[in-house]
Amino acid sequence: MREWDPANAATADIDAWLCLINDVLHADLPDEPPWRSDHVREYLAVNMPEERRLMWFAEDDAGTAADGGKVLGSASLLLVGGQTGVLDLFVRADARRQGIARELLNAVAWRANAERRRTLTVEVIGGTPGVRFYEACGFHRTLVEVRHVLTLEHVHWPRTEQIAGQLANGYRVEYLPGGPPEEMLEPYARAKLMLRHLPGDDFDIDRMVSIEANRLRASLSTLRRRGMRSYVVVVTHDATRQVAGLTELVVPAHRPERADQYDTLVVQAHRGYGLGLAMKARMLMAMRDDEPQIRDVVTWQTLEMEQMARVNSVLGFVPDREWYEYEADVPELLAHLSS
Repeated sequence: MREWDPANAATADIDAWLCLINDVLHADLPDEPPWRSDHVREYLAVNMPEERRLMWFAEDDAGTAADGGKVLGSASLLLVGGQTGVLDLFVRADARRQGIARELLNAVAWRANAERRRTLTVEVIGGTPGVRFYEACGFHRTLVEVRHVLTLEHVHWPRTEQIAGQLANGYRVEYLPGGPPEEMLEPYARAKLMLRHLPGDDFDIDRMVSIEANRLRASLSTLRRRGMRSYVVVVTHDATRQVAGLTELVVPAHRPERADQYDTLVVQAHRGYGLGLAMKARMLMAMRDDEPQIRDVVTWQTLEMEQMARVNSVLGFVPDREWYEYEADVPELLAHLSS
């Protein structure tokens, strides 16, 4: 077991991690596009200003990757705000059921405890060995999402172009490569905050807008430094000049054939006008022109997101598989691992 820092690691370590990820993808998600080496170091090393990532390798007896040894598994602990740590853990398919995942988890749990983290969360793909492993270790499921995939060669482009142009009167759509510009950050942040907090909540939105705008500014910078290209489509309301809706999409340099759909939202007061459908259709038209290498777009939905499910269905997204979020109390996890 070895802790390592991707920012300062030897190229052999970065290559070994990439080889491990592609081995795991081939075993657990054989239809996934393999990762490339482009910006992998930055993907691992660059984080939001308030976050910190710690990483470990499990290696065979031949020594480190730089010495010709083989990486059998890897784990990372992302220290985010509050008392939570986010776990990632991977073990090669031919090295599983040998206790390697448990050793990596034990190292992460002890460090999380030392960093005063009360809770560990982890994302687990349905139908993979991780589900059984984490449940056996005492993690409990807190969220179920369904990944949906849109294959661009199956898109009905004339209909999609028509949908993109069907914007209700009084609204304006804008495509923003690179994300929202500086002058739009605060209206953009306000729209996001309005989605998170319902009317009647004890919440001072005006006080929070500048804080959220700063967070968005840092997030855009972090994505760029990690080699991830950001695209946004926004709809503004002509009468108020406010952002009524937005949709975000990111194309990572290490996997440019597949784009990740981030947030899509329509502010409550502007729902019922088809804004979500028009925005997402406009984004697809832009990606066809600006990122022609993209083969598909993926998005995640909880089972409660009925309206967005209808939007995605119209555009041609199809359900792929379930993804779960698991959580464990760190002291309880340490007690379980030591038993």
